[in-house]
Order: sequence, then structure tokens, then C-alpha cells
Amino acid sequence: MQTITIHGRQPLHGSIRPAAAKNSALPLLAASLLCGGPCRLRGVPALADVDTSLALLQAVGADAQRCGADICTRPADALCGEIPDYLAGAMRSSVFYLAPLLCRAGYVRLPLPGGCRLGPRPVDIHLAGLASMGAEVELEGIAVTLRRKGPLHGVDFTLRLPSVGATMTLLMAACCAQGRTVLRGAAREPEIGDMIAFLCACGADISGYGTSILTVQGGRPLGGAVHAPLPDRIAAATYAAALAAAGGDIRITSCDPALYGAFLQFLAQTGVQIENGPDWAGLARNPAVPLRGGVQLCADAWPAFATDTAPLAAAVLLAAEGKSEIFDRLFPNRFACAAGFAAMGAEVTAKGRRLMIAGGSRLRGAAVTAPDLRGGAALLVAALGADGTTTLRDPGHIRRGYADLPGEIRRLGAEIG
Repeated sequence: MQTITIHGRQPLHGSIRPAAAKNSALPLLAASLLCGGPCRLRGVPALADVDTSLALLQAVGADAQRCGADICTRPADALCGEIPDYLAGAMRSSVFYLAPLLCRAGYVRLPLPGGCRLGPRPVDIHLAGLASMGAEVELEGIAVTLRRKGPLHGVDFTLRLPSVGATMTLLMAACCAQGRTVLRGAAREPEIGDMIAFLCACGADISGYGTSILTVQGGRPLGGAVHAPLPDRIAAATYAAALAAAGGDIRITSCDPALYGAFLQFLAQTGVQIENGPDWAGLARNPAVPLRGGVQLCADAWPAFATDTAPLAAAVLLAAEGKSEIFDRLFPNRFACAAGFAAMGAEVTAKGRRLMIAGGSRLRGAAVTAPDLRGGAALLVAALGADGTTTLRDPGHIRRGYADLPGEIRRLGAEIG
């Protein structure tokens, strides 16, 4: 089993730049299947999920490959709608291939997607929206198959909750549907704006960005485009959390602080000194001065506190003075990392969507296991503020969202092997 070894209490110093956002790059790769011309996505990091996406694109007949730091795709004459089980099971983002393959191949069979075990993440909104556009949906227990007899048609559809994934799926489908589609109750995360920017660069007509009502004039041919996905706001928050845990001073560059503003506001509340510029954030913390706890956080859809940053916030609050609590409205198993926190000496209690943190813990190195992507990153962050050495087992989850998180933190001065 692979491990990461972290020697705690080493202050961080220097500058760091987040790579392109995983949560943008993965759906954009799927959207490239809709394009009648070549596409180039700039600066896509070498993540495990990106590798899986490339394999999936190639498995359905697309021409997709790395071009240095970029990924290049070219249109294929014909695509296969069968998504291999082993690729669908490797990542949740395989769901983004429902709409492109339905539109291009006329059918798609998707085994139940895999990814982190954060609790049920149903695809019912994806399916209901596609069915309203004319797709025939067949559930097989372990897979779903969609077919269309003719072109999809525009609809006026209300999402029962602002699902980022379903909003992206229905945006892609609406671009190929005949007529106008209105999506109500749509998600408003920055990654939705990135998807809209890419599709519009390819020739789509989409309005309403930044609101919960999106309007798509469908049926326009989509060409290719060169597009740089937005910076990874969750990676930026991870670096900020690492600074808060370890102390020191760092600058996070080439990423608008507004993208992770809720997390920066939280850190300021705990006592981290923060200075923001137009595309950078400077953070400083004296490790000899305890952080302030007594924080109540609720993770929810944008613009609220991001669910992916909830475990990172927990890692920061373990040693902070005062009781804190974090509630996650989106995922019922977000705090599987609590067992690792407890092994390091933290007093925490996880009850469903809620994590209660006693605060004031003197963390110590321990052997812990990464339960999922963000929980693994949170354990690494906690280890940076712990006495002694922490061994983080099963870190493969982390590489699904960070190309080399240990190396990035090491370059800031941490002792990580």
C-alpha cells in the first residue's frame, strides 16, 4: 500500500499557483464530444480522474490525447454509446457522458458511476431532464440506458435542487436540442460559468449566467474551441488550509480570491491574516498563536460555503480554541475523515451530516487512512499541524483531485515524503 509521510509543525513559505479546476476540466472533456471541430483545453493537470476521462473518451471512439500540458480532442465520425463498466466505476464524472453520447450516438448505456463514497448522489435529475427532452430511459438496476428516436427538443424544466452535475448535463443536451430550453433552479457555481463560456466559444447561445434561470437556444452547430478552464478553487482552499494548520506565510497566485471567498472569510475569522489582490491572496499566521474556534459552518450550494472545503475547515479547527460545528447539506457522509482526526488526538464526533469539534486538541502524528478525495487532503492538512510524524495510507484518492499535493506542499517548506 502506498503511503505519504508528513512531519508536522514546519511553517510554510512561498508562492503557489492552483492548476486548472478538476471540477471544470472533467465535464468540459465530456462536452468536447459535442463539437464538430478540434478542441484544446489548456493546462489540464495530470489527475487520476483526467486519465480516466481520456481512457473513456478513447473507449467510445473519440480522438483525445495529451498535447504537452493541454488536452486535444478531435471530432469522430461515429461514437459508441457503451461506457465500459471499469471506467464508469472509477469516477463519478462518468455521468457527464450521458448527454453527449445520447446526442451523438443516439443511445448511451452508463453503469452506476463510482467515485468517493459521500452517500447517495442520485442521477434522477439528469434522467428526468433528459426524458423531458425526449429521451427514452431504461433502468437496469446496475446501469441506465438512454435512447432517442429523433432529435431532442427544447423544454421548460425545473431542477428539484441546484445540482451542478445535472445543470451541466442539461446544458449540454439543450445545446443539441431543437428549439429553446429554459432551465429553472439551475446551479450557479463558477464551474457552471466555465461550462457556459466553453459552449458559447464553440457556438452555443446561452444566457442567464450567474442566475438560477438559464436559457439555451438549441440546434446550433458547435465547432471547436481553445479554452483554459478556470483555476481550481478547491485546491486554492487546500493551500490556504495548509497555511492555517502549519503557520508561516504564502501567496496563492493566478486565482481570483472571490472563487474561494467563503473559505478565506472563515480563515480570517480564526485569526489568519489575509490580504487579497485581483488574482492573488496572501495569507500569514504565527504558529505560536492559537487559532480561534467557536465557529458554526454550513456547507451548501454556491455562494454558500463549499462542501468540498468542509473537511479542510474541520482540519483547521481541530486545534483551534473553542467548540465548533460543521453541517453539510449536500452529502450525508462528508466527514468520513473524522476517524483519522480522532487517531491524531482530536476530539471530534461525526453524526450524519454534522461534525462536532471540541477544539483545543494537541495533535500528534499517527497512522491514518484517506477515506476519500477531500477527506484525504484534510488529513494531510491536519498532519501539518501535528507533533511528530503522520503516515497517510491509501493516498490514491487524493491524486483524483490533485496532481501532486505532497510535492506542492513540500515546495512550500513542509517535510513530506
